[in-house]
Amino acid sequence: MGATTPLSAESLLRRLEWRVVRRLDGRLQGDYRTLFRGAGLDFTDLREYVPGDDLRHIEWNVTARLDEPYVREFVEDRELTAWLLLDHSASMGFGPVDRQKDLVLAEVATTLAHVLTRGGSRVGAIVMDTGVDLVIPPASGRNQVLRIAKTLLDRRESRTSAPTPTPSDRRKATNREGASPLRRGLRRVLGRGASAGVPTPSGTVTDLGALLAAAYGIVKRRSLVLVVSDFITADGWEAPLARMAQRHEVVALQVVDPRESELPDAGGIYVEDAETGEQIFVDTSDAGFRARLAEVAGARQADLEARARKAGVDLYPVRTDDDLVRSLLRVSELRRRRRR
Repeated sequence: MGATTPLSAESLLRRLEWRVVRRLDGRLQGDYRTLFRGAGLDFTDLREYVPGDDLRHIEWNVTARLDEPYVREFVEDRELTAWLLLDHSASMGFGPVDRQKDLVLAEVATTLAHVLTRGGSRVGAIVMDTGVDLVIPPASGRNQVLRIAKTLLDRRESRTSAPTPTPSDRRKATNREGASPLRRGLRRVLGRGASAGVPTPSGTVTDLGALLAAAYGIVKRRSLVLVVSDFITADGWEAPLARMAQRHEVVALQVVDPRESELPDAGGIYVEDAETGEQIFVDTSDAGFRARLAEVAGARQADLEARARKAGVDLYPVRTDDDLVRSLLRVSELRRRRRR
C-alpha cells in the first residue's frame, strides 16, 4: 500500500467549513460572541452588581462612593484582535491514529481563526513546544487561516514521520521532575517501585507557565486570548495565567483523550510518557487498578479546573472522541450561563 497523503491546509479548512462552521452558523446564527466574549469592549453604562457578574468589571470608585457594588457594562466590538496560544508539545501526539490530540488542535485553531477572521477580526498565533517556537503576527483573511492551519499540519507531519527517540536520546534532555501525569497517576496507583525494572529516561516536560509568561510579553494590546493545550505541564502555570486574564479576555480549551484516564482491558502492557519517555508496566486486566487510575485521573482533573478558576479562567474540555461542533456549543452554553 502507498503512503497516506498528508492532509493539506486547504483540505482541512474546506472540510471544517462544511462539517463544523456551517453547523455552528445554524446553531449560533452567526453570533460567535456567545463563544468569545469580546476583548474589543466599549464602555457604555453602569449598573448594580448581581451575583455571577465578572468581578473584573466592578467600578471601584462608584462602588466606594455609593457604598453599593456597581459594574461597568460594555458593548462588544466584533472587530477585535485575537491570539491563539497553541500547545504543540510531545504529549499532544497522543490519541487514536485517526484523531490524535494534535489533529484536534489543528481543527480547533483553524475553526476559531476562520470564524473570527470572517467577522473582520485579526488573528495571530503563538505555537509553543518546550518554548515559544513560532509567532504568527495578527492578520485577517483566508490566507491567514491557511497559514495557521499549514503551520500546525506541517509540525504534525514532521512529528509522525520522525524516527522514535531512543532512551539514550531522551536521557540527554533536561528532566523536569514531577510534572508528568503518568508519574502522578500510575505511580500513585502502583507505588514508586512498580515499574518492573524498566529504567526511567529523563525527558523534557512542557512548562506552560513559562510559555504563558513569554506570550504575555508578546501580546501587548488588550486582546482575546485562546489557550489550546492539554495542560500536561509542570506546576506554576496559575500565576502567569491569572496575569494574562487581568489584561486580556482569556478562554482556555483543554484537549483531552479518554485513554489518558481510562485504560482498556488489554492485559499486561508498557505505558510510555510521550514527553519524558518514562515507561511503566501495568496489568490492565485488573479491574481494581483501572478503577483506581480513573479515580486518580478524576481527582487530577478536578484540581486542574479548580486551579484554573482560581486564576480567573474557566477550563473547557475538547475530547478527541467528541464531535467538534458539540464541544464548541458546550463552550458557548457554559460561557452564557457564567455571564447570567
